[in-house]
Amino acid sequence: MNYKSTRNPNITITSAQAIAQGLSHEGGLFVPETLPEITKSDILAFCDKSYAERAFDIFKLFLTDFTDEEIRHCVENAYSDNFDTENIAEISHLLQGTYILELWHGPTCAFKDMALQILPYLLTVSAKKTIPDKETAILVATSGDTGKAALEGFKNVKGTTISVFYPEDGVSDMQKRQMQTQEGENVFVCAVKGNFDDCQNGVKAIFTDEKIAAELEKAGIVLSSANSINWGRLSPQIVYYISAYAELVKNKEIEYGEKINIVVPTGNFGNILAAYYAKEMGLPVNRLICASNANNILTDFINTGVYDRNRAFYTTVSPSMDILISSNLERLLYHLSDENTELINQWFTALKETGRYEVTPEVKAKITDLFYAGCCNDTETKAAIKDCFESYSYLMDTHTAVAYKVYNDYKKNTGDGTKTLIASTANPYKFGAAVFDALGGNAEGLDEFDIIEKLEEMTHTVIPEPLAATRNKEIRFKGVIDRDKMPETVKDFLMK
Repeated sequence: MNYKSTRNPNITITSAQAIAQGLSHEGGLFVPETLPEITKSDILAFCDKSYAERAFDIFKLFLTDFTDEEIRHCVENAYSDNFDTENIAEISHLLQGTYILELWHGPTCAFKDMALQILPYLLTVSAKKTIPDKETAILVATSGDTGKAALEGFKNVKGTTISVFYPEDGVSDMQKRQMQTQEGENVFVCAVKGNFDDCQNGVKAIFTDEKIAAELEKAGIVLSSANSINWGRLSPQIVYYISAYAELVKNKEIEYGEKINIVVPTGNFGNILAAYYAKEMGLPVNRLICASNANNILTDFINTGVYDRNRAFYTTVSPSMDILISSNLERLLYHLSDENTELINQWFTALKETGRYEVTPEVKAKITDLFYAGCCNDTETKAAIKDCFESYSYLMDTHTAVAYKVYNDYKKNTGDGTKTLIASTANPYKFGAAVFDALGGNAEGLDEFDIIEKLEEMTHTVIPEPLAATRNKEIRFKGVIDRDKMPETVKDFLMK
């Protein structure tokens, strides 16, 4: 299994090279040459296996230049007692046929742990194969959850450093506190004056800057990424959709072959793209439902075929979705355009230069067949949190609530009664103030942890220990920079 760039048909590399490099030098994203098949016998066999064992079998299909021992080392270290549940991902029931896939039982209480607990192992193995004797510098742009999950995954990992940039006013108080108090000798965190797209564009610009690459190369440093532009970050997300289906079969909630809908709260498109890959590999999936907040660029794109970021940017109560440039959409369009790199370059050059592109009618038809898209604003998001808690005694965060609201709209609009899996991307206490407000709490005059205590009393739930522990941790990273200072800031950290 080799990997190709979405923008250059002449590039073919191994999985280890793709993971170690992160992003193709011309700006393209790496994708597998072909997608392996998941069969009925595979799914039925998964029913009797642990999450780590399922991950091992799936990674063997994608990482053919890794030995079995290397893959086993990665999965067994990633999916163990660092999660607060033996199942790694839990499935909760709202009502008959509607399930919540809880992807937030890892050390940072967000779905990013599902990938970022294994990426450091994948990356260190890949680096030994491809760039021995060099230090790997991880660069991350985050809208909240990726940053902390990456920091936690890579802290004190030998041969690596990690630099994380987040929008100064674009993350929750808890997300910011998690990053600012991060421990580890090889970590760096900095706020950027701007939004997530500014952070993401800054990181991409550093990756494609030949002058910076030459300076770092001279110092024995190679750049890589922990964002979902890195195949090593994206591929672990495929695992949990396949695993969840096997779990539903195992628990007799569905029979093998019965199709399910998958609903994903979506910003950068990586999480729902992983569900698309699982479907293309043979997982029985009916519709992929893309849920957006007020930054509804993906809703408009899926419904019209026009991607236009020339619009207002909103800071919402679901900040991890406050994104106007969805990087992983490029991978989807590469596949749906029959791997037409010329079209991909045309569209994404237009996006960079004009902020807009329109796909062909053929690609638009394929998108419409695969996806349903909807969105909701903050008021509707908070109403969804309240409705779900009052109806099912289930407390959800502000991102899962977007998915819940859009799914209810989908059912009402289509009458589709297909059993449905809703991806829950974060523990509600990561967004405690917004959740407390949604349930009618009055936060006036209260600090973050006062609000959390009242939320615990109100809902009879408990804040996870990793979040509670931040209360007494030292604030280590207080820096705020202009976005054009990102390259200089990275070099200062790496070359010190």
